[in-house]
Amino acid sequence: MLKNQTSYLTFGAMMIALFSILLAISMYVPFVGFLTLFIVPLPIAWYSAKFERKYAMFIILFAIVISFIIGGLFGFIFGLLIVPLGFIIGNSLQNKKSKLYILMSSVTFLLLMISVLYILSILLLNINIVEQLLNAAEVSNEQVGNIISSMGQLPKDYDEQVTQALLIAKMIMPSYFIGGVFITAFIYLAINLSLLKRLKLEVPKFSKFKDFRLPKAVLWYYLIVSLFSLFVSFEVGSFGYLASINALLILRALLFLQGVSLIHYYFHVLGYPKWLAVIVTFLAVPLYTFTIIVGVFDLGFNLRSYLKGRYKK
Repeated sequence: MLKNQTSYLTFGAMMIALFSILLAISMYVPFVGFLTLFIVPLPIAWYSAKFERKYAMFIILFAIVISFIIGGLFGFIFGLLIVPLGFIIGNSLQNKKSKLYILMSSVTFLLLMISVLYILSILLLNINIVEQLLNAAEVSNEQVGNIISSMGQLPKDYDEQVTQALLIAKMIMPSYFIGGVFITAFIYLAINLSLLKRLKLEVPKFSKFKDFRLPKAVLWYYLIVSLFSLFVSFEVGSFGYLASINALLILRALLFLQGVSLIHYYFHVLGYPKWLAVIVTFLAVPLYTFTIIVGVFDLGFNLRSYLKGRYKK
C-alpha cells in the first residue's frame, strides 16, 4: 500500500512538472508553443489512465492552480478547458471506452465549458466576443466600401449585401461554433492518443470510415426540419429562424459525411485503390448537394446491402 502511495505521488509530481513546462512553452515561446499547445493535456491524460479517479482529482486541482500561476487569467481559463479534457481522455482509457465515446465526451465538455465561459464573460466582464467580431467585420467592410467607392466602382446594393452577409454570419455562427469545437476535440484526441499509444497504453481505434453509418433517426430529423422550414416561414433573426437554419446546416454536414462514407465503401467493394477514394473525397466537396443526396439514399434504402450483394465475389 505504501509502495502504491509513493508511486502515485511520485508520478503525479512528474506529471505536474511536465504539464507546467508544456504550458509555459505554449504560452511564452513563439512557434514552438503552437506545437506544444496540442499536447498540454498529455500529462493529465497519462496520469488519469494509470491511477484511480480519486487520485487524478488532486492532480486536476493542482494543474488548474498552476495554470493560473503561470498564465494568469488567460492561463486559468485555458486550464479549465484543457485539464479536464486530459482527465476525460485518461479516465476513458482506464475504463476501456471506445474512441467515439471519448470524442463525444470531449466535444460535449468543450461545448458546455466554452458556453459557460462565454456567458460569464458577458455577465461579469461585459465582454461579448461574438459582437466584437461582428462589429470588427462591419467596420472592415465599411472601409473596403469606402476604398471601392473612391475608385468609382461601388455596386449600388453594396450596403444591403454587406448587411445581409453579416446577418447570415450571425445566424449560422452556432453551427460553425459546434463544427469548430468538434474539429478541435478531434485534433487533440488524434495527437494525444497517438502519444499515449507510444507510451505503451492501450488506445482504442475508430472503425474504418467506409463503415461509418449514422442512426436512421438523423434522416427523419432532416426530413422533419426540411419540411418544417418549407411550410413554416420564420422572421429573419427570430429564434425559430436561428434554430432551423443551424439544424439544417448540422444535419446536412452529417449526411455529407454519410455520402462520402458510402463512396469509400463502394470503392472498397470494387477493390479500387485507397488513393482514388481520397481523390473522390476532395471532389465531393464541390458536389456537396449531390453527396448529401447520396447520404440520404444510403440511410433510407440501405444501399450498402445492395452493393455488397451486387458485387459479392
